[in-house]
Amino acid sequence: MSCVVPDGMELSCWADCLPLARLLAYWSPGVFVRYNGEQKEEAMPKRSTSQQVPKEMQARFEEITQLTDAFCRTYLNEEYLQLCRELTATLCRKRLSPLVQGKAPTWACGIIHALGMVNFLFDSSQTPHLAARQIWEYFALSSSTMQAKSKQIRDLLGMYPMDPEWSTPSMLDQNPLVWMLEVNGLIIDVRHAPKEIQEAAFRQGLIPSIPEKT
Repeated sequence: MSCVVPDGMELSCWADCLPLARLLAYWSPGVFVRYNGEQKEEAMPKRSTSQQVPKEMQARFEEITQLTDAFCRTYLNEEYLQLCRELTATLCRKRLSPLVQGKAPTWACGIIHALGMVNFLFDSSQTPHLAARQIWEYFALSSSTMQAKSKQIRDLLGMYPMDPEWSTPSMLDQNPLVWMLEVNGLIIDVRHAPKEIQEAAFRQGLIPSIPEKT
């Protein structure tokens, strides 16, 4: 397949065009990627999956994650368990960590709900899924307390529904916006592109992983 670059030169394959690719721009600017020739101006946002926290926050991290671990083992799965731990660690590493104030159950409740909002946990068509009530009742809190803490976390980290930064691996695979690339004005789903194109996109940080063959 051929394509045309801005100066009119025709290229013989998508691989030649890929350095000009950018993620489809949609309502969240945090995942917009633009290429200017070979110059990458922005890249898919990268968050640390580390669970390392400052020494002074270690006890707080363990206090909160013991609660989220227990909930995830009972109602959710390992993907949510690990995301909860990573989100807690991210909050612990903030220069002025919000976790130093407030009760651990409130933070645990808010963390789980915030990730649930990203991953459509409350949609019965998803697996796993549950009612938001199950979260606040588990922690013996009110709906308003859970919602307020969840919003605080989501606002602080700029989280939004289908956020690739905080999606579970299984949800990320289902998120079409993650895999849409624009090549010289043409939108393509990179999951259906040749493998060499997928590998090039992955190397440039345009997609989170190389799609598995189906």
